[in-house]
Amino acid sequence: MPVRTRKKLIEVALPLEAINQESAREKSIRHGHPSTLHLWWARRPLAAARAVIFAQIVDDPSSWPDLFPTTNAQQKERDRLFEIIKALVKWENTTNEAVLEQARAEIWQSWRRTCAENADHPRARELFDRHVLPGFHDPFAGGGALPLEAQRLGLESYATDLNPVAVLINKAMIEIPPKFAGLPPVNPRSREELARGGTWNGKGAQGLAEDVRHYGQWMRDEAEKRIGHLYPKIEITAEVAAERPDLARMVGRRLTVIAWLWARTVKSPNPAFRDVDVPLASTFILSTKTGKDAFVEPVIESGGYRFAVKVGKPRDAEAAKNGTKLGRGANFQCVMSGSPITPDYIKGEGQAGRMGARLMAIVAEGDRGRIYLSPTVEMENLATKAVPDWKPETSLPNDPRNFWTVQYGLTTYGDLFTPRQLVALTTFSDLVQEARERIKSDAMTAGRLDDSKPLADGGAGATAYADAVAVYCGFSVSKATDRNSSLCVWESRMDRMRGTFGRQALPMTWDYVETNPFSGAGGDFYGTTHSLCEVLDKFIDCAGGKATQSDAQTQTTSNARVISTDPPYYDNIGYADLSDFFYVWLRRTLRPVFPDLFSTLAVPKAEELVATPYRHGGKEAAETFFLTGMTAAMHRLAEQAHPAFPVTIYYAFKQSETASDAGTASTGWETFLDAVIRAGFAVSGTWPMRSELATRNIGRGTNALASSIILVCRQRPESAPTATKREFRNVLKAELPAALAHLQRGNIAPVDLAQSAIGPGMAVYTRYSKVLDAEGKPVSVRDALALINEVLDEALAEQEGDFDSDTRWALTWFEHVGFNDGAYGDAETLSKAKNTSVRGLEETKILLSKGSKVRLFRPADLPYDWDPAEDTRLTVWEMVHHLIRVLEADGEAAAARLVAVLGSKAEVARELAYRLYTLCERKKRAAEAMSYNGLVQSWPEILRLSREVQPETPAQGALL
Repeated sequence: MPVRTRKKLIEVALPLEAINQESAREKSIRHGHPSTLHLWWARRPLAAARAVIFAQIVDDPSSWPDLFPTTNAQQKERDRLFEIIKALVKWENTTNEAVLEQARAEIWQSWRRTCAENADHPRARELFDRHVLPGFHDPFAGGGALPLEAQRLGLESYATDLNPVAVLINKAMIEIPPKFAGLPPVNPRSREELARGGTWNGKGAQGLAEDVRHYGQWMRDEAEKRIGHLYPKIEITAEVAAERPDLARMVGRRLTVIAWLWARTVKSPNPAFRDVDVPLASTFILSTKTGKDAFVEPVIESGGYRFAVKVGKPRDAEAAKNGTKLGRGANFQCVMSGSPITPDYIKGEGQAGRMGARLMAIVAEGDRGRIYLSPTVEMENLATKAVPDWKPETSLPNDPRNFWTVQYGLTTYGDLFTPRQLVALTTFSDLVQEARERIKSDAMTAGRLDDSKPLADGGAGATAYADAVAVYCGFSVSKATDRNSSLCVWESRMDRMRGTFGRQALPMTWDYVETNPFSGAGGDFYGTTHSLCEVLDKFIDCAGGKATQSDAQTQTTSNARVISTDPPYYDNIGYADLSDFFYVWLRRTLRPVFPDLFSTLAVPKAEELVATPYRHGGKEAAETFFLTGMTAAMHRLAEQAHPAFPVTIYYAFKQSETASDAGTASTGWETFLDAVIRAGFAVSGTWPMRSELATRNIGRGTNALASSIILVCRQRPESAPTATKREFRNVLKAELPAALAHLQRGNIAPVDLAQSAIGPGMAVYTRYSKVLDAEGKPVSVRDALALINEVLDEALAEQEGDFDSDTRWALTWFEHVGFNDGAYGDAETLSKAKNTSVRGLEETKILLSKGSKVRLFRPADLPYDWDPAEDTRLTVWEMVHHLIRVLEADGEAAAARLVAVLGSKAEVARELAYRLYTLCERKKRAAEAMSYNGLVQSWPEILRLSREVQPETPAQGALL
């Protein structure tokens, strides 16, 4: 007997713009955000996770016609649910119990309806207990956003992952806090405050957070007693002031050093200076903040050189900006002779163990900001005296795509740290276990019972509590490694350090930062501890959770549970290799707490579902491995998922994977979709979720993918029909234009449009058991994707019917010659076909006709004083390019004033921007594509601002 199912909200409609807006906004929130508990790559926004899980559990009103009999009634109820989601996705409501409780009530209401409808099902007691919600499971739990948000919505949450670092993060997020929720802190200071009459009203994990703060501070203070001599203050002497008059008032002051800035060195390739270790400095600029400019100047003397820090702007700004670097890559020049230093030479020196380092500058804390000082011999020598008694010997992978240090002789994870950094990190690591013993003793003194049962075995007494606090203290050490490696760099624009993982790779750095973990500035150990405690403060009382290590291909945790998951994106991120950076330290620190989780020397890699060419012997073998493994993992979900709910799967892929001859049929998408379909899933809905900001490293100045595609999947019924390729194409042509218009109304970025449209196309493809070509052979996923893209292009082209004849001429002309010159005769011939004329087009001021040549004006060439209200031949082409001109020159507010004048005519401009982006992508015109993409991405804010413009807006020339 099949389960009676009803369509869920996510299979019909979502308030996509509200979800996307909050998801993008969330990326800029740091304090208290769970992502700051510990670094993980490509986390999903909490806003999207909450909205998706809520919408895949709650019924769509159209599925209950007896309760909502008319279309209007259904939409009214849907709008009410949308308002719940709009409140739910706001960051400010993350811990708002009133908002969360309203969402939980809706979940329960839908669940009880489902239970009542399936009361006679043979497995009713197992599947449909109206008093207990089904559990939630994410088999690729990663950074834990999905399990955490399911737990907040009232579901018991289960997280599994093959990666032990991910498992530990999920334990820290969903398993440990509920176990010790509401309990007061056990540290002596807090107990004394309570003994003096204080009361404990803490909720959630606030008591746990207070203890982590206390013992984290103890670790910091104890470490300073042991190794503080390696991090001395620096005195401003009279000699220093003689060279730096700006420091004269500070003579005799001892300043806290924030950081030491180093440059790697190799022996000069010039025989005349073969004994000199010359710097490989990518820049000599220290600060470009207004009024605080500082730079390093190499001073050649006595057959060698020294570094001197200068304030102000350098005489040769370009030379200072480039340091000793010559162009791109590992190309440098000898500071002594000017001789080139080639990449091969540097690799040879590094692999021979002859790469060293020289101190370039010292950053100290002044009265009103950073002070940059010249290096001293004493400071340089002190760093070399640090002798670590342990370093991680795990080898770095020989993966040149993501790990660039190996070819330069840095071949183990231990090689990525300076001796002083290793001494500091091992000291903090050792102190975690010392703190653990103190916590247990203090917990027993505070009256906590002790059953001697550790946390790993399910304990909840003093021993388990000490283990729990130790986990977060261990996270502080692990997080500190990100800001205490020789891959950290100094950001001169911001006067601060950037951590190791500025990107999802371990790049080679030539000049690097060594921070002071006791300085109170960036990289300080207690600051690291405090930031994760802010996360603990926000954890609320909620359902329980469990995180375990498991392979998604063989796991059984999904059985009869709600499933939402974010699997690896083909080959985008090498999670296992990257997480070894943290694993080697977590294993050293926390193996006594979780011996089974940290039983291996490195993170398991053989089963990791990532198409890594170096690991599998080439791209083809890696693709086969990924397809086979992901198909097995999807089979597990299809077989085990609770039958009353769809499965939601996040997926994204790099724009650069797009194949020129097959539209957006990227290897990643194709292989992943193939796995989903082979597993027996049909796509019942797709949603583009904006999950990235343009300010992220990979997105700056590019048309990088900014959305994840969420596939909503149900098991394909055994009775699914077959279809011919012609029937498939006909259905695509009937349904894809409406889906395309829906995506555009949701303001999907043009850079994401083609990828997003794959979803509705695959929803058609997967409703059939097979699609057969004229010879009776199955149409492959690759061929289906190519056909979807053909129909998409046709649908976009059909939108040209909304454009005026002048715009249609400009669009065709632009496709062929862009903003370059073209022959007048060709332009005139085309104008006849488009029912216009070159002279008329010239009058619209969208082109220049001179002699035998015709050229479209670029946005920057258009007249500044254009007033659409006085334009007697207004074209969509003009609207788009004037909007781009204003947006790029004066920002969204100015563009909004122009939209206010254009009124309802402005909407069609966005359609043209989509079409132009598609043309530019195909023609590889990146700069123009970026402009059209930017206009669409800014559109919601431009519209919002335009509504605030007063009706009596004067002419555009006066405004702009």
